[in-house]
Amino acid sequence: MKSLRSPLLPIWLAATVATLGWFGYASAQQSPAPSPHGERSKELPEDARVLLDLPYVENGHPRQKLDLYLPAQPKGPLLVWIHGGGWQAGTKDKPPGLALVKNGVAVASLEYRFSQHAIFPAQIEDCKAAIRWLRAHAKEYGYREDLIAAWGASAGGHLVALLAVTGQTKTFDVGANLDRSSAIQCGVDLFGPSDFPAYDPNLPTPMVQRENPDSVIAQLLGGPVSQKLELAKRASPVTWVTKDAAPLLIMQGSKDPLVPVDQSQRLYDKLKAAGANVTLDIIEGAGHGGPEFAKEEKLKLIFTFLTKHWAG
Repeated sequence: MKSLRSPLLPIWLAATVATLGWFGYASAQQSPAPSPHGERSKELPEDARVLLDLPYVENGHPRQKLDLYLPAQPKGPLLVWIHGGGWQAGTKDKPPGLALVKNGVAVASLEYRFSQHAIFPAQIEDCKAAIRWLRAHAKEYGYREDLIAAWGASAGGHLVALLAVTGQTKTFDVGANLDRSSAIQCGVDLFGPSDFPAYDPNLPTPMVQRENPDSVIAQLLGGPVSQKLELAKRASPVTWVTKDAAPLLIMQGSKDPLVPVDQSQRLYDKLKAAGANVTLDIIEGAGHGGPEFAKEEKLKLIFTFLTKHWAG
């Protein structure tokens, strides 16, 4: 896998700069209409295979589907994108990182049930079902089932962090392909919540006030945190931390108005204390996504982290 390192970098940077800008919750709330299935990303090589709306749960919910973007001769790693949107909005369309397909990396982009469809743990159960499905179909599609990385932002970052810390437990594994692992080899968590009971109760934005029954947090849990405390703990990545957590890169803006910086710090501190492999990058002055996350040095940090763990 060492051959992935240098040739991928310029393409990765060019592709990701164009896509990181819509990572935040606010932009996810205003997501563009899904692309027509006939529209093909210019980042993809002509010989790439595009498989849309593959159901990872048989006869499941309409959102239990994923898209696959495959190199002509896939034999390398798989990168899984999990979109944000406050667990109640967003789309798998137009995932970042598609330019990696030119260099042999398969890309999957998945959707999951929103909180208006089912409260937690439905969202992480769906993500795990998708990982198991992807692993079960690795030989069919050609990518490496032992080299699966996941990345996501905001609500997607929260779900990636949960995948990273629950790879050694079957707690959230339900449904089909239970003979396959839902563990990931590494994850990139971009400003995802990590400790709901510790969420600052004095945040000025109603959307993320933990005791506001209309907040995205309360909607995820089926009620304010104080009324759903045990479920809030189960939904918090910090609860599941062990030394065996998958390597995790956490990136967080210091001025994030929706996910306070102490959320990422708490997860980092607990993983570090457990002896897990974790990196925290706090971006001074950055908010909930935005151009600071698309600077070349930040994209290079993500790329280097992924290729390090894909290389073993």
